[in-house]
Amino acid sequence: MCGIVGYTGPREAGSILIEGLKRLEYRGYDSAGIALVDEDGDLFVEKKAGKLANLQTAIADRTPHAAIGLAHTRWATHGRPNDLNAHPHQDCTGDITVIHNGIIENFRELRDGLEARGHGLTSETDTEAIAHLIEESYTGDIAEATRATLRRLEGAYALVVMHRGENRLVGARQDVPLVVGVAEGESFLASDVAAILAHTDRVIYLDEGDVADIRPAGVVVTDVHGAPVERVVTTIDWSPEAAEKGGYEHFMLKEIHEQPTSLRQAIAGRVTRNDRIWLEELEGFDETLRGIDRVELVACGTAYYAALVGAAAIEDWIGVPARATFGSEFGTARRRSTRGRS
Repeated sequence: MCGIVGYTGPREAGSILIEGLKRLEYRGYDSAGIALVDEDGDLFVEKKAGKLANLQTAIADRTPHAAIGLAHTRWATHGRPNDLNAHPHQDCTGDITVIHNGIIENFRELRDGLEARGHGLTSETDTEAIAHLIEESYTGDIAEATRATLRRLEGAYALVVMHRGENRLVGARQDVPLVVGVAEGESFLASDVAAILAHTDRVIYLDEGDVADIRPAGVVVTDVHGAPVERVVTTIDWSPEAAEKGGYEHFMLKEIHEQPTSLRQAIAGRVTRNDRIWLEELEGFDETLRGIDRVELVACGTAYYAALVGAAAIEDWIGVPARATFGSEFGTARRRSTRGRS
């Protein structure tokens, strides 16, 4: 799962954001990025594929003094895991940055429209389209431009938006978690309480369709049409270490309870409106698939149990023999299979 952290307040945003991303490393990721607005109002953006340490090395000697920013760890859905597809993403002006968890199901239609209207999109992601849509709606109020864009999106999202000319962050969620942290003179946004609990124990769990306007002095929550909504501030009594487990006794129990959410996120954007499964990675691969005479699924650990289910499903769906094999035994099993055919 991707990770989100945002901050606005009197302290150094860069160190707070990197610390928050470290707290989210247990969720897994393939790239990381950060955006900061410095004391002169200039936007600093850096993003790197691979471990968070790669990003830290890239900004080690040039992180600007900044009191507002956002940061992200990505788990690729649309677009390969590389520097270009890593978040944050920007609009044509370079003023607006966006980070996003989830999948925008109508992003191809949105991207096609943006390109037809002259926007230059440089990544393969669905997220970049959001930045350009906000650009089109922007007339001086980043919260209103974000709400106008959200009304055009189909799919799941937790996102944070920043405009370098406004000292505020805008967060929004639909089917993906996002929390607000409130403290004296500073505010936070995060995909998980663990990212911000070292700084505040007072959080607001945003509901579906909420849009949060975050400033150092506090937060205003509305719906996507701008109508104010009331949300309860919850005091967390977990330690930062316990927060990583979501309040559960151990990670295994937490992951068991996360299975429904994980399944929804795994299939999001891969089921079409007529209930057909569509995998972007296999587009144009159908001719090759027609020529196969067997399927080998190679796995280890718990992935082996998933492979057993997958093998049974493949045989049932397409009538081709399928077998799951432990990775450590694959070479031996394959040689035995080959000898059996000679």
